[in-house]
Order: sequence, then structure tokens, then C-alpha cells
Amino acid sequence: MPGFEVFGEEEKREVLQVLESGVLFRYGFEEQRGDQWKVRQFEEAFARYTGAKHAQAVSSGSAALKVALAALGVGAGDEVITQGYTFVATWEAILDCGAIPVFTEIDASLNMDPADLEKKITDKTKAIIPVHMMGAAAKIEEILEIANRYSIPVLEDSAQAMGGRLFGRHLGTFGAIGTFSLDSVKTITTGEGGMCITNDKTLWQRMDNYHDHGHDHLPNPGGRGGEKRPFVGFNFRMMEVQGAIGLAQLAKLDAILAAQRAHKDLLREAASAIPGVSFREMQDPAGDSATFFTFLLPDKARADKAAAILKEAGVAPTRWSENTWHYYPNWEHLLNGHTPCANGWPFMAHGKQRSTYAPQALPQTTALLERALTWQVPVRLTEERKQTLCNGLRQVAHKL
Repeated sequence: MPGFEVFGEEEKREVLQVLESGVLFRYGFEEQRGDQWKVRQFEEAFARYTGAKHAQAVSSGSAALKVALAALGVGAGDEVITQGYTFVATWEAILDCGAIPVFTEIDASLNMDPADLEKKITDKTKAIIPVHMMGAAAKIEEILEIANRYSIPVLEDSAQAMGGRLFGRHLGTFGAIGTFSLDSVKTITTGEGGMCITNDKTLWQRMDNYHDHGHDHLPNPGGRGGEKRPFVGFNFRMMEVQGAIGLAQLAKLDAILAAQRAHKDLLREAASAIPGVSFREMQDPAGDSATFFTFLLPDKARADKAAAILKEAGVAPTRWSENTWHYYPNWEHLLNGHTPCANGWPFMAHGKQRSTYAPQALPQTTALLERALTWQVPVRLTEERKQTLCNGLRQVAHKL
């Protein structure tokens, strides 16, 4: 991880075709572009790869969440449940729709805890967003069972789980909509970019409309439509250059996943010698996209000591409990209600507080992440780096 490790002639060839045509916009310019529609072709290829009926390319993974929530009809005053261990974009998109994020604990899977999810559902809950963190499946079947009892749609945030599966079925295809990120550090990348997938034609049509200012695109899929816009939208379009890179990267995805899985197996074997070590709970280890390797120690003190040993060995791990992008207690802008809006929106409305967030609200999540140590798994791993990583793990096993 990430896909830029394997940039090569394939990406160059696809991009040059776009530059030679001179058409960077995904719609229109039919004569100039000939029969070259890179974004549309990327959508079609992505849908085939995941087994979804429809795919909608957008400008970022964050935009994918916003477009999906809009398609589901989420708006001001609604509540959307997600987990307290995720990237900030998940709840930023909720706030940007005018809705209120509600956070669940994670469990030993390091993803949404279904038991806590059910406690958080109210009559205002309009969507549930489990996040397949670090490339491995959330307990999506349990989550769907709960959501279906309450008739609440599930949006799968699969930003970090490109190519991940659960018993052969692609992550992102279980819920009403699945979203993916294609940013610079993702498993495949277009620099910036995102994708939404669904089996529901109506939801796909709403996403297609919304991501391009409400244009319907119906009379001509390459044109901007008959101008019978069903509702207002915004600009979340993907450029042809991004679509071109995406086509080349998608063709490499299976090879990327195979390399990551082999490297993760090596690290897990080396870490298994550490006294008291454990690994995240996985329903289907074979379906793990292996973008990250995480191991846990019995308590924070031993995790702290192991992190110090690994840092000294030149292979410092990520500590999610210290991370400011993915860890609920460290989201100071959310916890303190910081906003550029003079009237306090989205935390305030009409002079009244809409929501508040306490730093200690998710003790189970905190306890798990304080014990967790993580490395991103590279696609290309030199023999020297491999030995350095394994040597660090051996030192932890010896000194703990």
C-alpha cells in the first residue's frame, strides 16, 4: 500500500490518450474525444470487478460519502451512526449534509460494535455507516440484520478496503451503497478520487444527478442531459485523467493484494513470538485486503514499551490512540464544535446547541486502540526493509 508504488507504463499510456485528445472533462466534446470515455470506462470496470450493478465515480472518497448520503435523502436534523475509529471524512460528510453524527464503540474486530450500534439507534436515525477499517470487514451481516429490523439503510465506508471481501463477496456490496477512496495513499490511487457502488438503479441515478449539479444525463450518457434536473446538486465530478489512471490501477489490484497478503503473513509470523500478543478479530482472514498489519498487547504499558523498542529499531509503528485523524478523543475540532460559520452551524442552529461530544464517551474504543500497534503493508518490500521489520519484532519478543 499504496498503488503509487506500482505506477508504470500502463498509467502513462492511459493518461497520454487523454492528453492527446485534449479533453479532460468527462462529459461532452464527442467529436474531439472520439470514442474515449475514461471515467465511464472506469465506472464500468469497477462495477464488474466488485460485482455491483452500478458505479459512480466522484472527485474524492469524502465526496463519495457526501454523494451517497444525499442519494439516501439524509438531511438536517437526521442522525447518522458511525464508529469512533474512522477517518474524519466519515463524520465530516454527515455534518455537511446537516445531519448529526452519532458514534459507536469498536469491538475486537477494530470495526463497529454491533451491540453498541443497537443502543445508539433512535427514531431520528436515517443511516448507518460501518467503516471497514484497515482493509478488513466489519461485522456487516450482523449490522445489516440490526439495520433491517429498524428499516435503516446501511452505507459501507470501504475507503481503506479496496478489494476486500467477506467469504468471496466484495466489501461495499452488502449495504445500500458502498463508497471507496482513491486518494494518494490508498490501495489503488488516482491522486484524488472516489467511487460509489450500488445495486439499486434509483440510488445510482440520484448519485449521478447529484454529483453534477443535478444534471440528468439521461438522453445521452456522455452528454449532460435534457436539463430536466430532478433536484439541486453540486460538483463532485471526476476528471478524465483520474479515470485513465484508475483504469490502469484497477487492472493491477489483484497483484497488489497478493503482494500485501504475502508481506502481512510474514509480519504476523514474526510478531507471533511476542509474549501476550493478539491480533484483531477477523471473520474471513482470506478476504482481508492486507493494507495494514496490526497486533495488540495485553495492556497499554506493554504496548508503549513495544512501540519504543520498534522506534529505536527504526520501524516505529502507528499508534491510533495518538493519531489525530482517526481517533475520536483527538478530534478537537469536533469535540469543541469549531466551525467557520459565524452562527455556529452545524453545531448550532437558531441559537441552540444541536449536539455535543464528550472526549471519554467511547472507553471500549480507547482501551482497544491504546494496546494496538500498526504498520501499513507495502506493495513492494525490499529484503533489507523486511529484515529490519522482523528484527524489530524479534527485539520486542526478547525485551517484553
